[in-house]
Amino acid sequence: MQVAVVTFDGFNELDSFIASALINRCRKDGLEAFITTPTPVVASMNGVEVTGQRPMEFVTEADVVLIGSGVKARDVVADDRLISRLRLDPSRQLIGSQCSGALVLARLGLLHGMPVCTDMKSRPFVEACDVTVLDAPFHAEGNIATAGGCLASQYLATWVITRMLGEDAARDVIGYVAPVGENQETVERAMRAVRAGEAALR
Repeated sequence: MQVAVVTFDGFNELDSFIASALINRCRKDGLEAFITTPTPVVASMNGVEVTGQRPMEFVTEADVVLIGSGVKARDVVADDRLISRLRLDPSRQLIGSQCSGALVLARLGLLHGMPVCTDMKSRPFVEACDVTVLDAPFHAEGNIATAGGCLASQYLATWVITRMLGEDAARDVIGYVAPVGENQETVERAMRAVRAGEAALR
């Protein structure tokens, strides 16, 4: 089971690295994440250069695709050639976005009226795409999920692990990385956020 963490130039380190690091704690169970980039090397919003583990075309074979955010998200959605490389299929893939990654989901026509979560700076640009933005950290409908706020990337990872391996696996991962002494409350908060996000419009 493979996860493509799509990471563009100008990316937010928290969004890409938290999700991939949490998911990669499940390697022993067959779930593995790869930083997936449009060019061999991308630089973060803070100038951290990262060599991609997989090329953008990897998204077509991945079981899960997570679209990260960054300061150049609007440039990404305006680049027809780049967007054309994101051939996603929600009928067979789990697809998630982090913060401004919601702009990419909108550009790809994957939302179909679904409301999303995004960060405060991206909100007006997402709403300009005629997409409703929720005041919540996580929302999912079917095989598509969105998260808003950098640290909500843990909720996106929790959703992926739960869907692919079950709730116990997600609890184990979040419990392991939680601040010492806050393990149980961190696990319950993550599980609660994911459940609430999936139940919001039922």
